[in-house]
Amino acid sequence: MSELTPREIVAELDKYIVGQYKGKRSVAIALRNRWRRRQVPADLKDEIAPKNIILIGPTGVGKTEIARRLARLTDSPFYKVEASKFTEVGYVGRDVESMVRDLLEVTIGHQKEREQDAVAPKAMEIAEDRLLDILLPDSGEREQNRRAEDSGGQGDRLLPEPGYDSIAAGDPAGKAAGEATGESAGEGAEKARSSLATREKLRKMLRDGKLDKRFVDLETREKSMPMLEVFSNTGMEEMGINFKDMLGSLMPRGSTRKRRVTVADALQILAQEEAQQLVDMEKVVRDSIEKVEQSGIIFLDEIDKVTGKEGGHGPDISREGVQRDLLPIVEGSSVNTKHGPVKTDHILFIASGAFHTSKPSDLIPELQGRFPIRVELDSLGRDDFVRILTEPQNALLLQYIALLRTEGVAISFSDEAVEEIARVAEEVNNLNENIGARRLHTLMEHLLEDLLFEAASMGGGEVQVDRAFVDAKLKDVMEDRDLSRYIL
Repeated sequence: MSELTPREIVAELDKYIVGQYKGKRSVAIALRNRWRRRQVPADLKDEIAPKNIILIGPTGVGKTEIARRLARLTDSPFYKVEASKFTEVGYVGRDVESMVRDLLEVTIGHQKEREQDAVAPKAMEIAEDRLLDILLPDSGEREQNRRAEDSGGQGDRLLPEPGYDSIAAGDPAGKAAGEATGESAGEGAEKARSSLATREKLRKMLRDGKLDKRFVDLETREKSMPMLEVFSNTGMEEMGINFKDMLGSLMPRGSTRKRRVTVADALQILAQEEAQQLVDMEKVVRDSIEKVEQSGIIFLDEIDKVTGKEGGHGPDISREGVQRDLLPIVEGSSVNTKHGPVKTDHILFIASGAFHTSKPSDLIPELQGRFPIRVELDSLGRDDFVRILTEPQNALLLQYIALLRTEGVAISFSDEAVEEIARVAEEVNNLNENIGARRLHTLMEHLLEDLLFEAASMGGGEVQVDRAFVDAKLKDVMEDRDLSRYIL
């Protein structure tokens, strides 16, 4: 993150998101300000709060994608939650603090994967030795002797010293006994060298994949399922964890069972077990909490759904009450998790909403003050659709080209066809609900439905999608208004 300027951040976002320059500019500034805060003196660092953002615009214009790509670009902890989740009636309703807990759990998972990748070579080496011990049970002790010799020259103590007691006592008969014992020791050493040679030969075969299809019996530990779970929407999700800690001695730790698996699978299972043991989970949790507190991003979607006025019919959750619950989290507070408290003072909150029937000023004043930056994103038109279909690195046309290439079908789109698809998308959005770029997905699926169905039996070939092809596939749908609403 320290190497990316706001201009560079916008340039990276341009590779995946078409237009919306104002939105990209705002998030780039907010992200750079985080790096700047870390460079200021310590006495002022904690006083600088993040400038949270509200992205305003209809669905399908790129609000969520901007935040998601921003998090991937900077490797920041990211979690997306719909604000309407906190308004649901009944046990499915969520406590607002749960989004911080979920963000921490996601971060711990990612951090653990990185640590396991870092120790993967060492874990694989240990897994190889464990697997060789299974394949050659008598070679394990000799391998330890050899390693002890290599490390400190003390490995010979594991072998008997011939006639030591008799020779030390000056017994002449001990000499003969010593010679006999020496011969047996020599035979043992020769056998040990032969066994080690066999072990190294087997190791080479294992690394070359020559043993992958052989079967071995492997003991694995099964994970025990929790004995009880507690469902609650009152901020007590950790209750089940506390019970597990209290009753830890009574709960099963997981039994072992013997499985018959291939050598290749056994190596992966053992390597995974060793990687988990090599990872310091306490360090992972500490690093994850720090990362969440300093560079976490929470994306609050559908924030406009909690701005409605009170007085609806039937049972409902107070929307203004949800806003008041959100307020301390956004302002900065300490959230208790099973891994320890997490401070939200410097977590960046990016909210979004269409605001069709409401406006940002309908939020309670305290919450408005915590979202000082408001950006209105532009609706998408025909030119934007053309660019979305062709320009991004994950452009929709490139996705369909790659999918059909797996069946040996080479599909291409003419410029006129792309223009026509964009025109139809704009027209359908104007006639029906405006769902932005998501309309392109429904159009493309309907346009290529027959081809996607028949591609497997075509035996390869080339398909050219031109304007006539598009007109033929979409003409009936466009003319029948009811059918258009149903399909598109």
